[in-house]
Order: sequence, then C-alpha cells, then structure tokens
Amino acid sequence: MAGTKVFFASDFHLGTPDRESSKEREKIILQWLDHIAPEANRIYLVGDLFDFWFEYRSVVPRGFVRFLGKLAELRDGGIDLQVFSGNHDMWLKK
Repeated sequence: MAGTKVFFASDFHLGTPDRESSKEREKIILQWLDHIAPEANRIYLVGDLFDFWFEYRSVVPRGFVRFLGKLAELRDGGIDLQVFSGNHDMWLKK
C-alpha cells in the first residue's frame, strides 16, 4: 500500500566516474528507496539517472539492473513514479 508523501531525487549519474563508485552510489540509492517506500505515494526522479546511456534502444545499462528492478518493484507496490529526462538522459526520448 502506498503512503502519503512525495519525494524528489535527481542526478544519480550512474556510470560515472567509474564502475566502483557507481556501484556504491547505486547501493545508497537502493537503501534510500527502501527507506522511503513505506511512506511514499509518489517519487519524482528529475533527471540524469544514468550518465550518457547511448544504447537506450536495445540494452539495459550494464551493472544497474538492481536499480531498474527496484523502480519496477516500487511501481508494482502502488507508488507512482514520475521520471523526467535530464541533459544526460538521451535514452528517455518519448
């Protein structure tokens, strides 16, 4: 059951500057999402989730399946996700 609060986040830049630091950042993001999920009614992700993911038409960014899976889990749990594109989000073309 979705909560009542609205959360905003941006500029995760997963993929930069290197794989190791991105994986650590992904873990922190996943922990944060787990923490807010019980209270969240809506989550706005307002740009630059990944850093220049050019293969957007045919592949998931290597190494960040957990993040995308968490977004699916939250959505399936009734939380409204609103994702906006940033200047590094070439893959979000409508």
